[in-house]
Amino acid sequence: MNPNGYFSSSRRDFLRGAMLTAGAFALGGCATLRTPKPRVLQPGEKLNLAGIGAGGKGDSDISEMVKAGMNVIALCDVDEKTLNSKAEKIRKEVNPNVRLYRDFREMLAKEPLIDACTISTPDHMHAPAAAMAMQLGKHVYVQKPLTHTIWEARRLRDLARTTGVVTQMGNQGSATDGLRRGVEVIQAGVIGQVKEVHVWTNRPIWPQGIERPKEEPVPPTLDWNLWLGVAPQRPYAKGYHPFAWRGWYDFGTGALGDMACHTCNLAVRALNLGYATEVEAVTEGATSETFPLHAKVRFQFPARPNPAKPGEMLPPVTFFWYEGGWKPGDDLCKDIIEFTGPGRDKNGKETPAQLPIAGCYFIGEKGRFFSRSDYGDQNFMRLNDEPKLRAIQKHEACVPVPETLPRSKGGNYKEWVDACYANDPKAPYSRFEIAAYLTEIILVGCIALRLPGKKIQWDGPNMRSPNTPEAAQFVNPPYRAGWKC
Repeated sequence: MNPNGYFSSSRRDFLRGAMLTAGAFALGGCATLRTPKPRVLQPGEKLNLAGIGAGGKGDSDISEMVKAGMNVIALCDVDEKTLNSKAEKIRKEVNPNVRLYRDFREMLAKEPLIDACTISTPDHMHAPAAAMAMQLGKHVYVQKPLTHTIWEARRLRDLARTTGVVTQMGNQGSATDGLRRGVEVIQAGVIGQVKEVHVWTNRPIWPQGIERPKEEPVPPTLDWNLWLGVAPQRPYAKGYHPFAWRGWYDFGTGALGDMACHTCNLAVRALNLGYATEVEAVTEGATSETFPLHAKVRFQFPARPNPAKPGEMLPPVTFFWYEGGWKPGDDLCKDIIEFTGPGRDKNGKETPAQLPIAGCYFIGEKGRFFSRSDYGDQNFMRLNDEPKLRAIQKHEACVPVPETLPRSKGGNYKEWVDACYANDPKAPYSRFEIAAYLTEIILVGCIALRLPGKKIQWDGPNMRSPNTPEAAQFVNPPYRAGWKC
């Protein structure tokens, strides 16, 4: 440990720590061994948590787990300033002896008493950290999107099944009563069969449509090599760390990857959407390095089983995604504009009614359904012969629909923590069994954004495009030497 209280991440020290796992680790990650069983707790004992990524969302994720009943014994972050800031809080409020690391591989190798991990890094490092932790028998909570690539999503889904650890993706709306009620209402057929869905967002709110910036000196607190992790080598620039990485192909998944795990979640669950069979994007302002400034993506989903009525098939669905300020036409969504009403500018002057900055809109045979929150928990509907949208809680067509889904007791974080204590992998509503499917669906759209204008036929089970071979390079791009998942 150095004078600042964190463990070094040199090759020598890492390999020394790796020996603790009796050959299970190499510098690049984890070998396939039998997954250890969860630790048996003594009466009154808390589960031990490690946070991988301690700033931004990582800061709040760790704090929420403490509120939900976990003890923090280790923290890891590639930025010493971020790491020490979070450590100061944890030492005052939770554990004065919390241990600090810069490399999650070293931490997992040296800390056998870790029971669970939060993983709140840039997208490109989610899967390597989660895979290593899972193979060591650690429960994992991973921020959305679950992974950076389709292959990684499939990998984590398979690991969740084979290791039996408790998993959860950080799309908080999954644990809201509002989203679950929306799923029940749509699956009950209140608006009839749905054949078209439109989802839009105001993202990106970070730089996109730009080329690579000029090299700058690496901040003295940042381990740039560890920050890059699996990504190809490139010089440091302040345009990447700590937040603006989302728009870069090598590190993030753009607006679609960032927000669709929230805004598309309700539709994917309610309509039992699986793999799209065709995806096509129209973009404006893309570059060789970043996702576009504006985009529209069309997903075509085939007929599929109706989960609410065994033996019945749901019709094909055309699903539209809009980002960067592009939205569906006002004519299509007149009822939303009327429902939203006029707004006010910064001077208090009334502005014309318009579509809100984000939303999810279902077009059913019997009516329309509108979710105005990113999380899918504020839902409204109208039947075709009704002029106005109304809250589903008060709509007489929705009231008789029975509750078929369990309600969360305390939200997304506590749901995972409680499941970890109960060692119940099936309890979390956004467990990887489900979250990985959602992530795969979304990431096919990210591939379409990199191949605009192409009608990409998609073979979901085999993670390939039969008509667009150039898509293969984005399904499972190679990691930088020394890393694996």
